[in-house]
Amino acid sequence: MKPRLIGVATVAFGVALAAAACSSSGTSASAAAHTHTPHPSSTPSHMAASGSPAAASGTAATIGSGCAKLPASGMGSVHGMASEPVATAISHNSQLTSFSKAITAAGLTKTLDSAKTITVFAPDNAALTALGSGNVKTLMGNKADLTKVIQYHVATTTVTPADLAAAKPLTTQLGLPVHPAKSGDKYMVNNAEVVCGNIPTSNATLYIVNKVLIPTT
Repeated sequence: MKPRLIGVATVAFGVALAAAACSSSGTSASAAAHTHTPHPSSTPSHMAASGSPAAASGTAATIGSGCAKLPASGMGSVHGMASEPVATAISHNSQLTSFSKAITAAGLTKTLDSAKTITVFAPDNAALTALGSGNVKTLMGNKADLTKVIQYHVATTTVTPADLAAAKPLTTQLGLPVHPAKSGDKYMVNNAEVVCGNIPTSNATLYIVNKVLIPTT
């Protein structure tokens, strides 16, 4: 199958990602993800809200060591994000401020907030920084390519940790698949590790990943 091109800006973005992956493997963004099982005395902020996609799936616990960085309460906490639609929840997460700006620049806030039973794989701030400011600026200035890159981070169904472990391709809003996997205690999407995931929002499930996903066939 021939590669599906989505624009020069996206290609440059992919090249920068490959270079960053080769040059930096010890950053905090590449911390291994693992299943997070709350202690009985843990705050309810690390449990899925009742009625949310994660709760409905029967998988209540978040996964990933990065979940410990989330606030215990208020906006940006697991409990707080559960009461908000996904783009709004992302905007209140301190690990996702760069991705939130990209969603805004692409004009996708309302689209994502009104979607139903989707899953968003959101690159953390370190993932965007690793690409280099020039490549990020180029992509942010090209709304068409930026929209496609963001759509590639949105699966069209509710995705649970069990779905990631099943390693079956997941269809995205772009129409191209992402490829999940589990290796030991690490959950992966393409070549990105889940930093914190299975976070419920009012209309979606959220996974924070440590690399930008580049659209390929």
